[in-house]
Amino acid sequence: MTVFGEYLKQLREQQSLTIHQLADRAGISGSQISRMENGHRGVPKPATLRKLAEALEVPYEAMMERAGYMEDQVSLNENTVPAWATSKDKRDFRAMLEDDGELMFDGIPLNKEDKQRIKDVQTGLFWEAKQVNKRKKSDEEDSH
Repeated sequence: MTVFGEYLKQLREQQSLTIHQLADRAGISGSQISRMENGHRGVPKPATLRKLAEALEVPYEAMMERAGYMEDQVSLNENTVPAWATSKDKRDFRAMLEDDGELMFDGIPLNKEDKQRIKDVQTGLFWEAKQVNKRKKSDEEDSH
């Protein structure tokens, strides 16, 4: 069982939910939840974590942190950088975060808290995409 799997199971059991009840609430399959809890599935994507957080009525940020997307607190700093990241990856990450254009929704500027949430999600997605791209390049090189 993984740390995240244990956390998910604990949350589910605290609310006296079966796997199938949680699956119905979250809109994901029961087998997917079972695999997460038993450590037979990798870290869920941020979108799946959002569904689980809403279904379990826990903060999304807590789910992201427990899944390993964020370290310690919900903050964007060098502590959120995975060990495998190169110096170029870190430069790309900083460039993305420094792009501090005006964020709006329905023509209304977002407040500081909403902007932080968006950056937190971007952080998880950025590192996930980088890791996938590195795997693809490695697979392509191995096939040649």
